[in-house]
Amino acid sequence: MVCFRLAPVPGSGFLLLCLVLGAVSSYALELNLTDSSNATCLYAKWQMNFTIRYETTDKHNKTVPISDLGAATYNGSFCGDDQNGPKIAVQFGSGFSWIVNFTKEAASPSTYLVDTISFSYNTNDNKTFPDAKEKEVFTVNNRVALKIPLNDIFRCNSLSTLENRDVVQHYWDVHVQAFVQNGTVSTTEFLCDKDKTVTTAVPIVPTTLPSPTKPVVGSYSVVNSNGTCLLATMGLQLNITHDKVASVFNINPNTTNATGSCQPQTALLRLSSSNIKYLDFVFAVKNENRFYLKEVNVSMILVNGSVYSISNTNLSYWDAPLGSSYMCNKEQTVSVSGAFQINTFDLRVQPFSVTEGKYSTEGHQHLPNYQSVELGAILLSPTTPPTSIWSVLSSRWISSLFLLHCTLLTEFRIKLLVIWLLAVELLPNNTSSLPSPITSETKSCLKFCTF
Repeated sequence: MVCFRLAPVPGSGFLLLCLVLGAVSSYALELNLTDSSNATCLYAKWQMNFTIRYETTDKHNKTVPISDLGAATYNGSFCGDDQNGPKIAVQFGSGFSWIVNFTKEAASPSTYLVDTISFSYNTNDNKTFPDAKEKEVFTVNNRVALKIPLNDIFRCNSLSTLENRDVVQHYWDVHVQAFVQNGTVSTTEFLCDKDKTVTTAVPIVPTTLPSPTKPVVGSYSVVNSNGTCLLATMGLQLNITHDKVASVFNINPNTTNATGSCQPQTALLRLSSSNIKYLDFVFAVKNENRFYLKEVNVSMILVNGSVYSISNTNLSYWDAPLGSSYMCNKEQTVSVSGAFQINTFDLRVQPFSVTEGKYSTEGHQHLPNYQSVELGAILLSPTTPPTSIWSVLSSRWISSLFLLHCTLLTEFRIKLLVIWLLAVELLPNNTSSLPSPITSETKSCLKFCTF
């Protein structure tokens, strides 16, 4: 017999049929399993959530956080008998199944095992898995083999993670006792290793966020059978608003791993660390001659132990010609959603056509639009005297462009052609008369650069 009761769970209100989806998109369950004499034989209370990664028909990868899948059923849960150990079986949503098996070994009668955990999902569910390439039921099995004293209740408030293939399972606030003796749940706790070292100090959440420091710039690369196929250099800062609390995380490149893949039409850079399961940047080719950032997927563990996952497959950032790299030294923001943004600093990325593991000598520079507008307005004004044009050319940012020793940036070639045509006509023969910082080197560059 499976018995349910209403029970308060911190942060989740009251549980109906032991299942409520809290603000952290997790399952909070409490199960009191009784035998034929109505005595408790198994007790469990825990929270969990899942993220599933699958391939779409257009050969992209999507990540789905499991949330709001309706009421659960517990068909197949039982106390155990002489042949089989106890089992917790939970079914929810469209084809989701989660099963935990417990065993007791004859060689160790004073302990029992949390033996295996299996999770099944059905990609025929088009609502949860839109455009899934493979339509079938997938099952992942995890051997746990956690040994627990027979008369103790196992407790693990800390976050535990199981990752197998494309499924990540997270558990916390776990209390479980199988093989309950005499119908009475034990009050003696057997702690997981993480709980033994965790203090119970209440975290202090500031009402206002301190000004974030600029993140450290890291260099990342992806390698395939042909060598380095993707290069990225950037400082990354994650801005998350969750449960009305704003948080800022700087990614430390020294503790971050980079993996990924390169295909003719797509490229993936995946970053991961101890608290970031994955941060994916997916690039795509468009119009056969340009690339752009098309997709960002993230799954990370927040400071409260909950898992934050989000995906956006319809982005349009970092557009540049194939064979070049996209660059922006200024701070840029990639808005993945209203609650999740990525700030980039000193960005340079080349996801295609990498040769000899180096960036292309041709870059695609992003600069603030107001500079182009200001320059264009001055140059196109019929009343602009030559001295004003030279004032524009003398400004620090345009001088820096000219002093690149004629390695000009793709985005500004047309604009610089206009400047060049005007400058050649107006350029004084006596370089000593040029306003600072225009020098003979700049004059030479203006005359001989190839646009």
